[in-house]
Amino acid sequence: MAQVDAVIARRLDSGVPLVGDVSRYIISAGGKRLRPALLLLVCGALGYTGAQRFNLAAVVEFIHTATLLHDDVVDESTLRRGRATANERFGNPASVLVGDFLYSRAFQMMLDAGQMRVMEILADATNVIAEGEVLQLMNMHDASLDEAGYLRVIRSKTAKLFEASARLGAVLAGSPPALEQACADYGQALGTAFQVIDDVLDYDGDAAEMGKNLGDDLREGKATLSLIAAMQRGTPAQRDLVRHAIENGAVDELDRIVAVVRDTGALEVTREAAAAEAQRAIDAAMQLPRNPHAEALLQLAAQLLSRRA
Repeated sequence: MAQVDAVIARRLDSGVPLVGDVSRYIISAGGKRLRPALLLLVCGALGYTGAQRFNLAAVVEFIHTATLLHDDVVDESTLRRGRATANERFGNPASVLVGDFLYSRAFQMMLDAGQMRVMEILADATNVIAEGEVLQLMNMHDASLDEAGYLRVIRSKTAKLFEASARLGAVLAGSPPALEQACADYGQALGTAFQVIDDVLDYDGDAAEMGKNLGDDLREGKATLSLIAAMQRGTPAQRDLVRHAIENGAVDELDRIVAVVRDTGALEVTREAAAAEAQRAIDAAMQLPRNPHAEALLQLAAQLLSRRA
């Protein structure tokens, strides 16, 4: 990861000072770096030790950071990773345009790999992510969204870059198609579980630990799995309360909504869904050669369920 950070620092260089200021602001905030770590772990598990793993790990982090910059503008978010979002600090225009810079810089860096397959994977991933963003926008304030519709959004918006990161590791290692697919399946399942747990924490987390405001999803009118499960399991009055909150982005009743989510067992339902995805990731990782890197992938999937931030 130190090597990846060195690539990131070098490729953030721009003749336009504001580009570097905004990029460094959001990247220096830290974050879990899960996507680049996933790519590195898959490379390690499959025996690839070339320098392109550092370059492509930086690429997926740039793509992820670009989506964060755009997301925070669309969602009108003010807090991320415990401090003001880039749009809150620098304004919406700068955030959008620097997000565009990071996307274009990522595509410049993809060329360094010299493989059309790498370009194909990342071009497809960025396109699917953009579709997922639009799909989520269309679903805002829609209380009729079901579990299948919710999963379609997060598999496009979040899990797709996890999937691409894991698949890239297999491609760099020259893996056969079946093994490449197992890595992609691992990434998709891990990314899905990650987002499901992230949505749980909006109703069962600690704002200080998470570094974002609780209730943000509700304010944005997002029908996450916890709310969908609460409406399915709740009384008519509880369903009406949750439906009204989703349709109106009403956070004034947040305490009552949280109580409904907890009382109906919706959190348990959501955690079970995340556990099923984590198990799917574990099953996929079992197809990799046995070594410390593959063991770390198994542990990552298992420990995801206990995250609190």
